[in-house]
Amino acid sequence: MLVLLPPSRSQAAPAGGRPVALSKLAYPSLREPRERLLASVDPALTRAPAAPAADLYTGVLYRELGLGELPWDGVLIASALWGVVRPGDRIPAYRLDIATRLPGLGGLAAHWREPLRWALPDRGFVLDLRSGAYAAAWRPRRAKLLTVHAFREAPDGSRTVVTHMAKQARGRVARLVLQAGAVSRPEEVAEIVAATGLRVELSDGRLDVIQ
Repeated sequence: MLVLLPPSRSQAAPAGGRPVALSKLAYPSLREPRERLLASVDPALTRAPAAPAADLYTGVLYRELGLGELPWDGVLIASALWGVVRPGDRIPAYRLDIATRLPGLGGLAAHWREPLRWALPDRGFVLDLRSGAYAAAWRPRRAKLLTVHAFREAPDGSRTVVTHMAKQARGRVARLVLQAGAVSRPEEVAEIVAATGLRVELSDGRLDVIQ
C-alpha cells in the first residue's frame, strides 16, 4: 500500500538542526529536478535548518492525522519543491505551491511529471489524499487508486465542498488506514471509515465522506 499525502502551507520553521541532505531524500533519481528548482527558487534553502517532514507540516490535515504517532511505511508526501519526501526526510521550511510557474521551468506539475513517473512505484494499492493540482504531477497508470473527497450535505440533499472539512476528513481517513495496517482494496478503506460512524459512498476509485 502507498499512501500519498499533500503538503501543507502551514509549516513549523525549524529553529536549528542540520540542513537538508539531497543525497538522503527519497528517490535519488529526483535529485537533479530538485537542484534545478532550488537554484531557481532559493539556493539558500540548502543551508537552512531542516526537520523531518512529519514535524514540519502542521496544517489541518496533519493535525487530524497525527503522523508522528503512526507507522510511516509506504507513506509519501507530495511537494512542489521536492517532488515527494518520506515523513522522516529532513527538509527546511519553504513556500512554493504546485500552481507556481517559474521562468525557464514553466509549471511545476509538468516539471515533476516525467521524473515522478519513472521514480514512483506504480503497483498495488494507492490511497491518494492529494489535491487535484498535486495529483496532476503524478497519476498511477497500473496501480489500484482510491481518492478521497468530503462533502457537507444540506437537508435538501445538495452537497457542498468545504475546504477545511475536506482536509480534516482526508487526515482522518489516512489515520484510520495507517492504524489498520495492510490495506489492499478500496472496499477495505470504506469499511474501516464507515465503522467509525462516518457516512461513506464508494464508487469507481473514489471514496466520498458525507457529513
